Amino acid sequence: MFDFGFWEIILVLIVALVVVGPERLPGLAREVGLWMGKIRRFVTSVRSDIERELQTDELKRMLQQQESQIQELKKMMHEAESSVRSEVEETGQVLKAVESAAADQPVPAVAHQPAAAIEPASASDDVPAHSPGHDDEQKK
Repeated sequence: MFDFGFWEIILVLIVALVVVGPERLPGLAREVGLWMGKIRRFVTSVRSDIERELQTDELKRMLQQQESQIQELKKMMHEAESSVRSEVEETGQVLKAVESAAADQPVPAVAHQPAAAIEPASASDDVPAHSPGHDDEQKK
């Protein structure tokens, strides 16, 4: 608190001895010691209160920052949700349009057969049955 050197303390003790006297000096020293202890405790409590207030302010500031970040994240989530919803609605409209267009067109007979019944065309199917060379080979 105060920076007293050795010579300053000696000077204060000599002045106190002369002013107060030797019989009352021990009681005065005790009382000064008590007051110094009270002052130190007061300064310590004030310092700790200030530090707590600073920590509280810092925590409040951190909470405000986190809340602003949470609000930004919520905003981003709402934007993403609305864009996904609009895309789903657009896809649904496209599907309805495709379904209505498919319902308007006649369904070919092949579409009613199971998938296993539909066979891929073979290479022999590509050759016409009534080609001139084909008839000659059958006659031989």
